Amino acid sequence: MDPEAQEKVALHRYGVIAEAANPRLGAAERGALVRQIAARPHLHPDGSERRYSRGTIDRWLRAWRSGGLEALRPAERSDTGAVRAHPELYAEAAALRLELPSRSAAQIASILYHRHGVKMAERTVRQQLRRAGLHREALQAEPKVFGRYEAERANERWITDVLVGPFVPFPKIDRSVRARLFLIVDDHSRLLVDGRFFAHENARACQELLRRAIVRRGLPEVLYADNGAPFANAWLARTCAVLGIRLVHSKPYAPEGRGKQERLNRYIREAFLAEACHVGIDSMEELNDRFCAWTEQVANRRTHAETGEAPIERFERHGPHRAVEPERLREAFRWSVTRKVTRTATVPLEGNAYAVDPSLVGRRVELRYDPEDLTRIDVYLEGRPAGVATPFVTRRHVHPAVPQAARPEPEQTGIDYLGLVAAAHEEAAGTGQKVDFAQLQIFEGENEEETR
Repeated sequence: MDPEAQEKVALHRYGVIAEAANPRLGAAERGALVRQIAARPHLHPDGSERRYSRGTIDRWLRAWRSGGLEALRPAERSDTGAVRAHPELYAEAAALRLELPSRSAAQIASILYHRHGVKMAERTVRQQLRRAGLHREALQAEPKVFGRYEAERANERWITDVLVGPFVPFPKIDRSVRARLFLIVDDHSRLLVDGRFFAHENARACQELLRRAIVRRGLPEVLYADNGAPFANAWLARTCAVLGIRLVHSKPYAPEGRGKQERLNRYIREAFLAEACHVGIDSMEELNDRFCAWTEQVANRRTHAETGEAPIERFERHGPHRAVEPERLREAFRWSVTRKVTRTATVPLEGNAYAVDPSLVGRRVELRYDPEDLTRIDVYLEGRPAGVATPFVTRRHVHPAVPQAARPEPEQTGIDYLGLVAAAHEEAAGTGQKVDFAQLQIFEGENEEETR
């Protein structure tokens, strides 16, 4: 299994045990929770649903406590046998599922074996049925019943979302852009933990807001988000796994679990955005300054209609909150990719080339880096440090997915090259002499020195 696939499996395993990894749980509570986790299916990165025994879940918990995310990577296996595919039997498997929707994939595989003498893996049958839309959940749909949920304490669960805001002037591209407001709200207190407008809706904007929120308000236990691109990506999953946060995504087409966030979005539109658009917005910085002031003075200090308390008072009653070590926080917000080392002992990354240890030639290595600084890359081989990647060819200093961290525009020199050419041409035309372009280049260089 290549490092990228190992990383996906490790993140999946953490997602399974995240709920039971809560340090607040006692032994009896954790045991009951592990039994619940073992009783329900889990969606594997390969698309299949799997169930895990209590022993497996306990083993993963011990591994995560001792070695973090790296310890959850699957070990290399010696048995790499393959299951032969039999497409002609898939139609019969579909007919068996439609005939009796409660039939399991294992039962269908058993029927096919006794009928045709062909042994098919249970996972293969399950995958094919799911791709055809014949999984049991789809065939046994029942009316949903939704109940009220509220976290028992502050920082137990954060809800994050993106609210599309107004058009704001953006000087870097000399036009207006649609501002995106990234928000985090605490489920228990209804506190607007943090919020910030960005010109781009991407994964790094979500991470930047989450880092600000953790530094200001402490570490949450659960981060609840939708399935949008800023939240459903390997980078955010890695951040949460390193910090011990359980990342939960809402079910597609089921917004009922996001009621608190939707009500807050409506309140922001009515009480803040309407007023901001009325007086006018000159820049993204001004919009963020005004939103920060409004959040601290109005939104978090009003008496909430449901709780009967001000969000900031209800939140601070449970303090102080868990903080994070600076080194662990830095590691959590780094990105990770896998690359194969070339014959020249280099690896490519976003148009740059980096030199690595020659002993890594031909190996697939993991590169960990801060997307806001592509000059420092740490190399890992099979989860262990393997030196640093030294910049060899540098075309980018910042990852293209981080436009908000782009380097500032350089100051203008004020030199008008074509104006100098025109002036020299007019002077030569007036005297009847030919233009000496070599002297013009020297003259231009002298002007640059004077300007500096």
